[in-house]
Amino acid sequence: MRRRRFSIVALIIVCSIPALLFVYLVSSEGDVTTDNLLGFTRREAKLAERVREVEAQNQLLRRQLSISQNQLMNLMDEAQQNESSIHTAKEILKKTERQQDSRQRTFVCVNPEPEVPKCEVIHVSIVCAGYNSSRSVVTLIKSILFYRKNPLHFHFISDSAAQLILQTLFLTWNVPGVDVSFYLADNVQGEVSWIPNKHYSGVYGLMKLVLTKTLPDTLEKVIVLDTDVTFATDIAELWRIFHKFTSKQTIGLVENQSDWYLGKLWKNHRPWPALGRGFNTGVILLYLQRLRELSWMQMWKFIAEKELLSMLSTSLADQDIINAVLKQHPYLIYRLPCQWNVQLSDNTLSELCYTEVQDLKLIHWNSPKKLKVKNKHVEFFRNLYLTFLEYDGNLLRRELIGCNNTRSTHVQEVLNAIDEDDPCYEFRRARVVEHRTHLYYIEYDYEPFPEGNDVTLVAQLSMDRLQMVEAVCKHWDGPISLALYMSDSEVQQFLSYTLSSEILQNRKNVGYHIVYREGPFYPVNLLRNVALQQVTTPFVFLTDIDFLPMYSLYDYLKKSISALRLDSSKKALIVPAFETQRYRLSFPKSKAELLSMLDMGTLFTFRYHVWTRGHGPTNYAKWRTATTPYRVLWEPDFEPYVVVPRDIPEYDRRFVGFGWNKVSHIMELYAQGFEFIVLPNAFIVHMPHAPSFDIAKFRSSSQYRKCLKILKQEFVKDLSRRYGKQFTVEKRTLKR
Repeated sequence: MRRRRFSIVALIIVCSIPALLFVYLVSSEGDVTTDNLLGFTRREAKLAERVREVEAQNQLLRRQLSISQNQLMNLMDEAQQNESSIHTAKEILKKTERQQDSRQRTFVCVNPEPEVPKCEVIHVSIVCAGYNSSRSVVTLIKSILFYRKNPLHFHFISDSAAQLILQTLFLTWNVPGVDVSFYLADNVQGEVSWIPNKHYSGVYGLMKLVLTKTLPDTLEKVIVLDTDVTFATDIAELWRIFHKFTSKQTIGLVENQSDWYLGKLWKNHRPWPALGRGFNTGVILLYLQRLRELSWMQMWKFIAEKELLSMLSTSLADQDIINAVLKQHPYLIYRLPCQWNVQLSDNTLSELCYTEVQDLKLIHWNSPKKLKVKNKHVEFFRNLYLTFLEYDGNLLRRELIGCNNTRSTHVQEVLNAIDEDDPCYEFRRARVVEHRTHLYYIEYDYEPFPEGNDVTLVAQLSMDRLQMVEAVCKHWDGPISLALYMSDSEVQQFLSYTLSSEILQNRKNVGYHIVYREGPFYPVNLLRNVALQQVTTPFVFLTDIDFLPMYSLYDYLKKSISALRLDSSKKALIVPAFETQRYRLSFPKSKAELLSMLDMGTLFTFRYHVWTRGHGPTNYAKWRTATTPYRVLWEPDFEPYVVVPRDIPEYDRRFVGFGWNKVSHIMELYAQGFEFIVLPNAFIVHMPHAPSFDIAKFRSSSQYRKCLKILKQEFVKDLSRRYGKQFTVEKRTLKR
């Protein structure tokens, strides 16, 4: 059809040329000349020549048309295809522009995630019970504090042990813009204890179900977190997702990143009902107000009771029940993006998430194996976790500028009152500075004997004395309370050392209390006070970590406490101290062996040659032959190691580093009227070690010695005023 049309058009063009020429000649004026052989005028001759040229061109055009008609038609087809492609491209472009315009109009009209005001308080709820969870939750808290820009309010549902640990931690951490509330799990345990649960978290794994009842009625919404998650972004990004909830959505969750709820993990695997893959409850956005309006407590209990008829128990604690509720009420769920809960369990499919998104928000170690979980990218996630694990928590005490949430503390007021031009400013500051403290860093389990004569060994140490802990435990069977002065990274070395020691692993009656490093001095008396405050027995044996007790000293002290009736009298029982210069020592098994070693020069009375006044009043000459306890008088600079009731005065914190830290305490016991009784068959032996950094500063710095002298004088003056007694402190030369 196309070809016929083209031929007709060409034929009309060719045939029209003579007709047009004829019309032109007829209508033209003649200009005849005799010069033309045919009698044409000059103009006619010129036209005739032009007609011949046109005819020749027409013939050529016909030949070209006959030869190239097919090629020409092909070119026309290609031109039409190009025109069609251009038209299609234009349509796609127009469609894209319409979509972009539509998105821009949507963004302008509706803001699904408005920014969280910088001073809006973000509420976080965490169920935390026991010693191990109290330790792991600190890494989570560090990761939140590292990125946060808003005030925070933590709500802990905990047992009594975790409450003591975390209350002390936050009190001594003193982070601006952070509030903490505690809710004893025992008060609501009855709401969930009827549910059979196979999960390793026990009854605490069900506590999220009762948050609407546990948390204050005035609390509208809260972020709920497991203790084993780590943030990689500002928690405010998660908080602002609440603005995306519809009026019916109440629970924000990330889909479960395994096939658990699909029932495909093993043969005859029968999970609880769930929507598709179900949802993981390690990270929850909980709209408490709406859940209360829906009678959440009755809702989940009804569904749990129904499902337990066939399921018999939960395998994943609260997660099973929440998924069953969402199965029946799917309108409650808001699906969080997967990067808000990257789950690193054994059967995880989380790689499908973190290979598709560029920024991970939160990592969840939701396997009992935790950091040892099998995952080909586990090193990347482990490094992120370890970054916060060993991060210096003191650096997180950042002010939130402009929120007016800074509370003036007594410590800050005292620090502000200290004269910075005082040559002893650093000493005075060290007395009041607050050290972040984590009590019971490792599991502790001990009940004092009911006889009322039980006694706890109390000591303090730093990283360079850590090897002595194992040796002391070999010599002392009873309870021990230790305060350890360490950095965040050193604490992880200590934990690794303790958990790898067979001796220490088997001892649950050792309380390890971490006091984090801060400032230029070793806060020796603060450490002693921390260890002393956590004693649960009625009596304490106040010693140092580099002394090894004689074998069976624990039993001997309990008998002496009862025999000397320490429960009804002010007596301090002195355990004589000896020392050796040998790193390898055949430890004396009895007093007789010790006396023999004294005579041979293997042992010496403690510091007899360099600091006689410290232990001279013990009267070692009398002790050699004594068979019964004997009384000695207090003298200036006396600093024996003693057994006393637990409720004695605390050590004076003004003495830091080296010098007068024990002397001042013994002086106050004397001021209170304590008698000093030497035990005839008890002893401890000091083991050799390198000099401490503080004693090196004492020896090399005259200003250090001057400040210590000033502090001593101030202490004696304060003691005299408090007890109405005068104390004479003689001058002497310190050789230590």
